[in-house]
Amino acid sequence: MFRILFAIVAGLVGAALLHIVIILALPQFTGKDAYSRVLGLFEMDSFFSLTNEPGATGLANEDPYLRVAVCAFSVNNGPTRFVARGRVPFWSFAVYDENSNEVFSMNDQTAVNGNLDLVVATPIQLVELRKTPAEALSQSILVQMSGEDGYAVLRALAPTPSYEETARNFLTESSCQTLRP
Repeated sequence: MFRILFAIVAGLVGAALLHIVIILALPQFTGKDAYSRVLGLFEMDSFFSLTNEPGATGLANEDPYLRVAVCAFSVNNGPTRFVARGRVPFWSFAVYDENSNEVFSMNDQTAVNGNLDLVVATPIQLVELRKTPAEALSQSILVQMSGEDGYAVLRALAPTPSYEETARNFLTESSCQTLRP
C-alpha cells in the first residue's frame, strides 16, 4: 500500500515540476518556429534558396540531394501565384499557413505538364477569380487558404553533381508573386 501511495505522490510531484519547467522555458522557444524563421529571411513574395550552412535564421538545406527554396507570402493584398518550370528529375512543393500547418502539397507527377502553376487565395478571392476566369490562369490549380499569411517550400532533386546547376536554375527561375488583376 505504501509503495502505491509513494508512486502516486512521486508522479504528481514529477508532473508538477515538469509543467513548471515547460512554462518557464516556453519564452525561449517563441519565435523559433518555421514561419518566423522564413520571415527572418526578409524575402517576401520571392523564393529564397537555402544554403547548406544555417544562416542567421537557422534555416538550412540539410539534404545533400535536394535543393530547397522558401517563400513567405500574404494573400492580404491579393492571391499569390507560384510558378516553376523546368526539367529536374523530381520536384515537390508545399504550402503552409502561419502556424506551419500544411495547406497543400504536390509534386511533378501530379502537376499539369510537370510544371508548377498554383494560385493561393482566400475563399472570397477564389470566388472573384472564378467569376471572371483569366485565360492566363486556365491551367492554374486554385488553393483555398483560411488565413492570410503563410510560406511555401519548393524542393528540387539533384541526385548527382551533374544535376546541381539544373536544380539551382529551377529554383532561381521560379516565382512567388502577388497576382494583380
